[in-house]
Amino acid sequence: MEMKPSAEPIESVAVIGDLVASRDVPSRAAAQEALISALALAAEIAPSRQAPAPTIGDEFQSTHETVADALLAALVVRLALPETMDARVGIGRGAIEVVGRSEYGLTQDGPAWWNAREAIGEVERRVARQTGLRTWVHEGGTVNAYVMARDHVVSGFDGRQRRLVLGLLQGRTQRQLAESEGISASAVSQSLRRSGALAVIDGLEVVR
Repeated sequence: MEMKPSAEPIESVAVIGDLVASRDVPSRAAAQEALISALALAAEIAPSRQAPAPTIGDEFQSTHETVADALLAALVVRLALPETMDARVGIGRGAIEVVGRSEYGLTQDGPAWWNAREAIGEVERRVARQTGLRTWVHEGGTVNAYVMARDHVVSGFDGRQRRLVLGLLQGRTQRQLAESEGISASAVSQSLRRSGALAVIDGLEVVR
């Protein structure tokens, strides 16, 4: 849905994210390239109104029709990043209004963005107690129970487990994943079950 500066506010779900500890990475340029690649993959997999894209520094944004789509986008970004990198995300529902245009594109404002910014602040407040927490939905209610469990599981993934779950989200079969990883289909199945990956994917379907 194309938005114009004169358009009426549209109810949407906004996503604001950033890289975790990005100042500590060996190469900021390489980190930015990895983020751009992850965002491009999220744009392919998760339905969006405004595709996930970098903004300023290590931040990124997107807008979606549903919270489930926003949660999927956030998950894909985390999985698609290299094992040494991670991202945190705030998700907010509400109206979005296009208030102008700049050389960077349309200038947006509205409660959805304010709520998403507040949600990412909630991640920062809670992370001391829940070290693996990376996502929060503003006024998300019981959805955040899934988010807390999901992030705990995903934060424990190694690089291969990230790739396996990402492959399932792309629609690849376990046999195809086994071939790409150079392991047996049985090993893929065991990894997905033992790591909690299937619960992560099934939980997203329940949220939908």
